[in-house]
Amino acid sequence: MVKARVSTAELVAGRYRLVDVVHRETNRVSYYGEDIQTEQPCLLTQVGLPDDPSPDDRRRATSRILRTSERMGLLRPGRVATVLDAVEESGSLWLVTEWIDGTPLGELLARQGTFNYVRAARIGLELLDVLEAAHVAGITHGELSPGQVFVRDEGPLVVTGFGLAGATLAPRVAAPSYASPEQARDERIGPASDLWALGAILYTMVEGRPPYRERDRPEATLKGVDRLPLRAPVRAGPLTQAVQGLLRKDSRERLSRLVIRDAFVRVLNEDPEAPLQEPARPRSRGLYPVGPGWGRRAMVAGTALAVVTVAAAVLVVTNGREDEGGSSAAGAAPPGPSASAKEPTTPAPTREPTPSPTKEATETASPAPSPSGTALPDGFRTYKSPEGFSLALPEGWKPLRTTRASDLAYRVVLGSADDPRTLAVTYSERVGPDPVAVWRDDVEPGLKGSGVGYERLGDIEATTYQGYEAADIQWLADIDDTRVRTFGRGLLIGEHRGYSLRWTTPEADWDDAGNREALDVVLRTFRVPEE
Repeated sequence: MVKARVSTAELVAGRYRLVDVVHRETNRVSYYGEDIQTEQPCLLTQVGLPDDPSPDDRRRATSRILRTSERMGLLRPGRVATVLDAVEESGSLWLVTEWIDGTPLGELLARQGTFNYVRAARIGLELLDVLEAAHVAGITHGELSPGQVFVRDEGPLVVTGFGLAGATLAPRVAAPSYASPEQARDERIGPASDLWALGAILYTMVEGRPPYRERDRPEATLKGVDRLPLRAPVRAGPLTQAVQGLLRKDSRERLSRLVIRDAFVRVLNEDPEAPLQEPARPRSRGLYPVGPGWGRRAMVAGTALAVVTVAAAVLVVTNGREDEGGSSAAGAAPPGPSASAKEPTTPAPTREPTPSPTKEATETASPAPSPSGTALPDGFRTYKSPEGFSLALPEGWKPLRTTRASDLAYRVVLGSADDPRTLAVTYSERVGPDPVAVWRDDVEPGLKGSGVGYERLGDIEATTYQGYEAADIQWLADIDDTRVRTFGRGLLIGEHRGYSLRWTTPEADWDDAGNREALDVVLRTFRVPEE
């Protein structure tokens, strides 16, 4: 365990002076400090390392922390602490970040005891936004606790500690009472572990104590997390189901971010009695589920990855995840190779929907000409979106959900209540310069970690589309008892701006002539807004 020490004479790394203790947790102490070279205040966090690391281990740990911090800073600027330095010294890892003008949540709880459920929901929603950005980008925090969340009097909260998980061989280096059961068992972790930690933080805010108490040894605490039953919360009010749903031992049974977001919003909107449940998913009597709203649910929960996060930068990542779709140079839907192995992941949620466009904006009456200037097949109509893009869609299709991240990014999911297929169109002004790299580096890690048996089909292929640089990807995923197939294409239209298209259909229907024709028409007719 790290012992707090304050000495104005002793310097960390010969540069950082410790001035005062800010907060203590098991195996972690945060200090107010000064950088004697720049004469600027800073936050120093001391984490005890479980073993004496080798020079290579030290380099890997510090490099991982700095790299992850930088990436998260781009995804959620102002919401994630900027790490200035990371050094290993005398068996401790020291993280040096910019000074945060706020108070650790753990310190607030120590002073005030408990929060009411409205305040807990407000903090939980802000924290969920940061986690959502990380998870979409394939990043798991893994060390989340009240000491890593700084609450400010003005402005959003700030999260620290990204990159620490995996920097050592320990399953959890600090605050073991907030570890997930899979961490306690030293198993591979993912976004579901952060959702557990969110649930544990909510529990602590409303109950005044963590769901599993700290014991003398971290190993004993982790054993309790893994094996002991949860003490039911008694002060959580309308957040009770959310807290209990996040603290389910089996990571596959935890509530999704979508459901938890809805629970927070209902509390903040003074509608706490609305039922808390996952979106209904009708079971199929045939090859795939069909019914009202199925197309929307397929994108939200099934392809698992119809995600629009609260930051435009994150939507860029989901650009690669959810809508970078297209066709071959000729415009026909490319054939896909056969499936291989699955990898389990955790479902990801969407942001709150914005008001749907008016009927006049969502449908046009004329079946022809198409946006490409050619006649459309029977059963298709031209759709011009309020956002400016246009394309031809099967009759009866309309926007099911429109979500935005300010003016920098948006997503429109299109479909029909009685059609299991969906199309997602995403726009972002923060797209990376290489569409192949967007899929491979920004998108695919999140898909692998999102809980739907993601399985890529073939390679990510660079191509051109309507004169734009583009990239194609195909993959399989599970929705309930149905395997679905998605074709995606992302295209860059200049100045870090880009679109992506994602067409999803039950795998069993992929080669149906009607499905292939619909995809071909969509790809042939899609047009970006005129400049």
